[in-house]
This record gives sequence, structure tokens and C-alpha cells, in this order.
Amino acid sequence: MSSAIKNLLTGEFIMTMGVSTPTTANETDLKLTIVNPQNLYDPTPNGYSTAVIVPNGARVAYISGQGGQDSTGGLSSDFAVQVEQAYANLRAAIEALGAKPDQVAKLTIYVVDHDMSKLEVLTSNVKAMFGKALPAQTLVPVPKLAIDPMLFEVEAVVILD
Repeated sequence: MSSAIKNLLTGEFIMTMGVSTPTTANETDLKLTIVNPQNLYDPTPNGYSTAVIVPNGARVAYISGQGGQDSTGGLSSDFAVQVEQAYANLRAAIEALGAKPDQVAKLTIYVVDHDMSKLEVLTSNVKAMFGKALPAQTLVPVPKLAIDPMLFEVEAVVILD
């Protein structure tokens, strides 16, 4: 690790998340590093981390926004059902890449007509999928998404190796 990064991380809570890398001799070279500075609000109870450092030389995949459509294209009108299905869809996309949730560095979520009542649904779903390996995350309230009945969408940045 460079001295600049070491200086940046001084006084901050740091957690390293494992990334499965069967082809590398030094497994520690390909781990995501979570950074939650002590002088900032602790975001982990809300299901995200302040920052994630991607290892040098890692390949990155970008997963398009996953909505709450089931495998037939059906879409529930219930927000909680859409969120749960969207995370199931995201997990399927991650696994199709040969990756695991602890390899996700960043999420961007879009919520139609967001209000504080939706946070518990969002937080419980992200914690269920990621456990303690919480990626960096941004929530963007939007007036609508690509399909009118869509209420939620999640996209991800995944570190492959």
C-alpha cells in the first residue's frame, strides 16, 4: 500500500473484504478495502460504507440497473416486493460473472418518490445480501424509471479479479 493511502487511512475504521481469486499467488492483493472515517457519520447501520478502495490491477464489471421484474417480466406494484426481487436479480447477475456479493464495490439505487418510510425496506435488503461487506452506495430519488410501474432499480460495480 502506498504511503499516501496509509496517510489517508490514519484514524479511520478499515475493513478488508475477501475477493475470491484462485489464479493469483497473493490473495491479499485483490481485496476491497472498506473505509469509514471515525470523524464522519457511521453509515453501516443504514447498509452502506463511506468508501471502498479497489485493489490495483483488478478487473471491473458494471452491472446495469436491475429492477423488480421476475423471470417472466412481471412486476409487482408493491415497493418491498420490487426491492427484494431487484436484489435477487442483482445476485443472479453477480453470480453470472463468477463473482460473489463481497466483490461489489459500489451500488447506485434509484427510488421513485422516495421518502423516509422506504429506508427500512432498502436497508434490510442490502444487509441481507451483503452482511458486513457493505459496498459504497448512493440513493438517487427519481420521479420515474424506464417502465412506469417500476419503483426501484439497483446498479453495481463489481471487482472480478
